[in-house]
Amino acid sequence: MHVVSIINYKGGVGKTTLTANLGAGLAWRGYRVLLLDLDPQASLTFSLVKPDYWTTHLEKDRTIKTWYDATSSGESASLTSLVMAPTTVNRYLRDTPLDLIPSHLGLINVDLELASGLAGTSMTQSKRNYLKVHRRLVDGLADEAFLKYDVILIDCPPNFNIVTKTAIVASDHILIPAKADYLSTLGIDYLRRSLDLLVHDYNEYAQLDLIGSISPEVLGIIFNMVQIYAQEPVSAQRPYIAQARDLGLPVFKVYTRENKTEYAGAAEEGRPVILNRDDYLGLKSELDDFVDEFIERLGILKPDS
Repeated sequence: MHVVSIINYKGGVGKTTLTANLGAGLAWRGYRVLLLDLDPQASLTFSLVKPDYWTTHLEKDRTIKTWYDATSSGESASLTSLVMAPTTVNRYLRDTPLDLIPSHLGLINVDLELASGLAGTSMTQSKRNYLKVHRRLVDGLADEAFLKYDVILIDCPPNFNIVTKTAIVASDHILIPAKADYLSTLGIDYLRRSLDLLVHDYNEYAQLDLIGSISPEVLGIIFNMVQIYAQEPVSAQRPYIAQARDLGLPVFKVYTRENKTEYAGAAEEGRPVILNRDDYLGLKSELDDFVDEFIERLGILKPDS
């Protein structure tokens, strides 16, 4: 099982669209995939589940917020009970379903509850509480039922709050979607420094109780919404791609281009572009190439091998 957090400080970089297409592309190839939506905007959830269905069947007690609320209150809660298989997207897949743990618009308030658990009467107790809070998702994913998944993709919010940190602590790899522009490139460097600090603090505190250290690896930066001319990014975007490489982080060879109409329609339909029969303007081919490079970088075996 490989757990991958998908994150960038900068919003509007195509993070959710990429997550949905990556998950669908992996499932089409026969990999067992779970999508975990940790973004309070719930865009990934609403890209795969109709809002009226969410309101009727999921909002009350079938979202990730339900689980965080229960565990913060000291109640026993099962993360596996929240797993669902979105109907529409799975109609277009073959034999391997794509699973989802939905998000909730109120997830933004969970951070306050988690923060309240950090205080301690001594420095030692504070460090133990830090570990307990930040390991929340690690403990939830420790259920044997999750071992059936080849890949768990976590769609993180565009910030570095405690909920995001629980995802990073639970992850083996980090995938960074980005736009080739000034603000997105700045966000990548800030994210890298925040990741380094989290890993340093967590591993220092982990020595206290002999808990295993963490070392999430940046799988790469994938540039989204790129403007292509003659099969290459336009000249105005190339310097920002070069700057990202100068940060010393791996960069995917594949780019995905911008097409707001096609991607917006796919989200409303509940069918990611990568599952389209027709390859409109080469979007599907680009996404397929990205999934193939993702598989190669992650080093996962072929399904059932």
